[in-house]
Amino acid sequence: MSYAAGLALQGAVYQQLRADAALSGLVGDAIFDAMPVDAPSGVYVSLGPEEVRDAGDMTAAGAQHDFVVSVLSGTDESVGFAAVKAAAVAVADALERRDLTLLRGHLCGMWFLRAKARRVENGAARRIDLTFRARVDLG
Repeated sequence: MSYAAGLALQGAVYQQLRADAALSGLVGDAIFDAMPVDAPSGVYVSLGPEEVRDAGDMTAAGAQHDFVVSVLSGTDESVGFAAVKAAAVAVADALERRDLTLLRGHLCGMWFLRAKARRVENGAARRIDLTFRARVDLG
């Protein structure tokens, strides 16, 4: 097993989301690689937890990365699920339709696994957690 591509995958996902015109049209530059201390107004995106499993074989080391990208409504209580879902669709489109180039390792594939949409903060805010799976080879 190797976690060697963890940082490279996070950086590539972050850059892919920042460069996506459709997502930027919905959230501007409110894309974070860590949850902001103070939630911005409007809709924003934050990279979340990651779970990594060994996926190496006899030819090379590798890993399977399951990671979460969260789309949230910020301090503006008038933002409903429609705006958050539109941004979640843009996140999924950005990550599923293009190959990412990693600084370390090779991305073999990326797949959408699941999404969970819910109200948070006593129902005042909306949150969608999208889980993706990336398979990375290091050989």
